Amino acid sequence: MVGGLCLSPGCELGGSVPTPKVRKGGLLLPPVVSCESPHLPTPLHRERQGISACPPLPQVEGPYLVIIEQPKQRGFRFRYGCEGPSHGGLPGASSEKGRKTYPTVKICNYTGMARIEVDLVTHSDPPRVHAHSLVGKQCNEAGNCVAIVGPKDMTAQFSNLGVLHVTKKNMMEIMKEKLKQQKMRNRSHLLTDAELREIELEAKELKKVMDLSIVRLRFTAYLRDSSGNFTLALQPVISDPIHDSKSPGASNLKISRMDKTAGSVRGGDEVYLLCDKVQKDDIEVRFYEDDENGWQAFGDFSPTDVHKQYAIVFRTPPYHKPKIDRPVTVFLQLKRKRGGDVSDSKQFTYYPVVEDKEEVERKRKKVLPQFPQHFGGGSHMGGAGGGAAGFGSGGGEWGCGNLSFPYSTGLAYNSIYSPGPHPVGGYQGGVQMKGPEAAGPGSDRQAPAETQLCHLWMLALARRNAHALLDYSVTADPRMLLAVQRHLAASQDENGDTPLHLAIIHEQTAVIKQLIEVIVSIPSQQIINISNNLQQTPLHLAVITKQPQVVQLLLQARADPTLLDRYGNSLLHLALQAGDEEMLRTLLAHLGSAAPYLLRLPNFHGLLPVHLAVKAKSLACLDLLVRKGADVNAMERQGGRNPLHLAVEMENLNMATHLVKKLGADVNSRTFAGNTPLHLAAGLGSPTLTKLLLKAGADVLCENDEPMSPSSSEASSDTDADPEEQELTGHRQRHCHTPLDLTRSQKVHAVVLSLDSEALQGLERLLNQDCSGSDWIELAKRLGLCSLVETYKDTPSPSVSLLRSYELAGGSLGGLLEALDSMGLHKAVRMLHKTEALDKLQSTELKEDSAYGSESVEEEQAPTLALKPGPGSELPHSQQQQVH
Repeated sequence: MVGGLCLSPGCELGGSVPTPKVRKGGLLLPPVVSCESPHLPTPLHRERQGISACPPLPQVEGPYLVIIEQPKQRGFRFRYGCEGPSHGGLPGASSEKGRKTYPTVKICNYTGMARIEVDLVTHSDPPRVHAHSLVGKQCNEAGNCVAIVGPKDMTAQFSNLGVLHVTKKNMMEIMKEKLKQQKMRNRSHLLTDAELREIELEAKELKKVMDLSIVRLRFTAYLRDSSGNFTLALQPVISDPIHDSKSPGASNLKISRMDKTAGSVRGGDEVYLLCDKVQKDDIEVRFYEDDENGWQAFGDFSPTDVHKQYAIVFRTPPYHKPKIDRPVTVFLQLKRKRGGDVSDSKQFTYYPVVEDKEEVERKRKKVLPQFPQHFGGGSHMGGAGGGAAGFGSGGGEWGCGNLSFPYSTGLAYNSIYSPGPHPVGGYQGGVQMKGPEAAGPGSDRQAPAETQLCHLWMLALARRNAHALLDYSVTADPRMLLAVQRHLAASQDENGDTPLHLAIIHEQTAVIKQLIEVIVSIPSQQIINISNNLQQTPLHLAVITKQPQVVQLLLQARADPTLLDRYGNSLLHLALQAGDEEMLRTLLAHLGSAAPYLLRLPNFHGLLPVHLAVKAKSLACLDLLVRKGADVNAMERQGGRNPLHLAVEMENLNMATHLVKKLGADVNSRTFAGNTPLHLAAGLGSPTLTKLLLKAGADVLCENDEPMSPSSSEASSDTDADPEEQELTGHRQRHCHTPLDLTRSQKVHAVVLSLDSEALQGLERLLNQDCSGSDWIELAKRLGLCSLVETYKDTPSPSVSLLRSYELAGGSLGGLLEALDSMGLHKAVRMLHKTEALDKLQSTELKEDSAYGSESVEEEQAPTLALKPGPGSELPHSQQQQVH
């Protein structure tokens, strides 16, 4: 707001708002101009347009300071002192390759000498002094830069600004010195002890919350007073944030590659996205439509789904129209939560739901063949040409050119084609079969020998089929017809389906039984295992169409249960995808020796049957698998997640509870990235899942493989790393993220948070004084843990053991405070309140840039959790008692 005009981005210039003015030292000073409005032209534009650098603000009375060229927000690197000066000064926002600009301010409505100072402040509101310092030709040792302007040109351009990055070990002293200088300005007497203590506390507070990757420039103008000194300060102006180019939040967002660019309209498709460096808790994947609807949605993922800041695994959101009849293209982009920066957009296509992905319904709706009035119409099966009996697969009119008998019929040719009377000879229908002598005199000489032989074969087949038809008419047994056509059981239609496939698809149980009996009578053939074009065997289709009786028949007929479909799914996978408990029971009862193999077999997506049971949310199916020998801790092949990881990711409390309490799943199992289920629960912000896992013994100190800071090898290969930090990290084991580091939800934080070592030792002293009514036994009663008194009374520190158990049971800090207060231990209450306030301070938005954006800048803080220690961690001797 400048002189009643709003200059904030997005506001319309000219909106009049009454603004109070400040009178100081005889000068009427306007309010602060916080930043340059996008409505105001840049210096380059002003020069081209020939207009004044000061915006016309008729309501402003008296001098004021305004930024006419903001600093460039991204792409500028902060330098450590040991690296020497930066290469080139901080550029302006409108700086171009052939035309450089720099941060510039101007004093308006004033002519005369003035002093303009610029220093660094935090990007918080209100801004506070920053630990980093400015360096350059116009800067002093205190880290401030000064320019004298006037009497005519009131513009100050800072063309040689650099940002000096402080190291963590020197940060405290630098902060105290800067705060002292701030207090001492325009003062003649020294600081009091109380003021020094305030400075000490403020420096500690700033050290914990300060973000070392973001700074802002604060410009302050001083006019001369009556004695000629520059003491009359105009209202300061604050620049836009400047991001250190080596921090994740500073890099430009960019999508480099995606493994999928299309998905179901229902959402839930898993997409792997490669990107430039991002901050795990400050990034979103935004889907949107750029039209009048303004639809937008966000991909679903947690911080543990962001790998090393360069890859994101997310699940697509559902499209806002669940039913579409054709593919719809939308856009997706990366977006920062806090800054609002976005990447270039990429296209993503939503396609309609494929209800019949196995194509069973399509085949059921196929129009049945319309037989012509005359014979020889053939079947709708794949045989070409055909004859009255629908046989043959090539050749001429009768298909005898390539006629063959792939399977033995069990009947001798001579016995079929024997002279003598037969009922078929007197048939007077549309086609009458005659012997070769009916061809007329000389036909043997005229027709080639091959043709004559072909006619003999056809006549034999016709006679055999006629016999079969007559036998069927007498017995009504379809096997009489099928037995003589066993050679057609392997025929496949345009979809690759055999007669057995089609009988299963159309659920013709009686036909299925008859076909199976015929097929198994053919020696040395595997017709029962033929796959169609979708790599489905008859057994696969029986599972898909939910026909347990047919599955049993096929398995008894020795159909191969180990064959896989086009997605690598076995029979168990297909049954579990549908959550079909009855089918699963049938399979497990009849698979025999193949069952152990199939229980351990992943599909092409790396999922085992137990994983699909969790995804299907079927407790009954999961129990069946485990009873049959499935490993409840088996890892899927893509990310190393076990069933408990999947249940937590799905936020399925019922399934997670079942896995932990009934099936005994390992609560500390780790994925390929080192994440335990507790890491996932904390990252998702789920207090119920977090409490469940903690009660089951989840290790809250367990670290994953994502380092809080780069390792020494990584740092040495990165010129942006702090050289002094490199030396330190080379001599100690790097610290990776615990579940608490991933916690963003205050509700989860209350569950996971424990007492720090100082508070724990203080409580131990207060509760071990053997004072009746204020000892650890009384606390156990008030916390409802009387049953633990006998357990812990002989331990080295009963109070510590009791407090540990209270926290593992999911006890809150509030409950502990209430119990201590009711016991009269007010000193303990005050001590815990101090811990609680510190926790709130650490959970503010201003945190040091890290992989998760939530790391405090405290130098390698010791773990603040008094729960079960993780591997390699140590606790004081009094805290090493096993928790029961």
